[in-house]
Amino acid sequence: MEKNVIYPYYGSSSWSEAWESSLFRKKVIAAISIFIVIVLLLPHFFAIIEARQGIVLNDWLLDRLPASDFSVTIFIFVWSSSLLIIIRGIQQPAIFLRSMYLLIAITIARVITISLVPLDPPVDLIHLRDPLTSLSYGGSEVFITKDLFFSGHTSNLFMFYLCLQKRRDKQFALLACLTVGILVLVQHVHYSVDVIMAFIFTYCLVWFSRNLRFFNV
Repeated sequence: MEKNVIYPYYGSSSWSEAWESSLFRKKVIAAISIFIVIVLLLPHFFAIIEARQGIVLNDWLLDRLPASDFSVTIFIFVWSSSLLIIIRGIQQPAIFLRSMYLLIAITIARVITISLVPLDPPVDLIHLRDPLTSLSYGGSEVFITKDLFFSGHTSNLFMFYLCLQKRRDKQFALLACLTVGILVLVQHVHYSVDVIMAFIFTYCLVWFSRNLRFFNV
């Protein structure tokens, strides 16, 4: 197994071994429960932020990028990476535990930052069509445009890259992250600062969590 600089401890190698620990079972059940509650509450949050008035940023880069629709490409990279980390989480309980709690932390951080930084969408925005992600918005025909600061697509993929252990997995996740980060700008779904800060916020959250005993399996 290759060394992971973010998480030096791999913990139990199998779910059967990890599941023998009552503490691990509680951590997993808590993570799933919190995640379900967040998913149920997100449509209400998005409805509130979509109805409020925000500001339009003057973005030098977006002004020079003609808007184009890359929804299919973004969908493929996002959900192939998500499938990859699900598979690795099934194989390695430590990856599952860390990625679940980091996903929760990133989502909560985004709720806070989106609430504190009211933005209107960039000019010439093209709706990002993602039938799976749209479920957290309230339905496949619901388009949320003001969940901007910071980019959830970019932050989640960057977190996958940091949590994965195998070199090829990490290479693919990084490729997906950088590609999606660029394409959400080309599609004018996000401002440049949204994507840049996604890397910073995510790395800080992962860095903070890397030595917490809570994640030891």
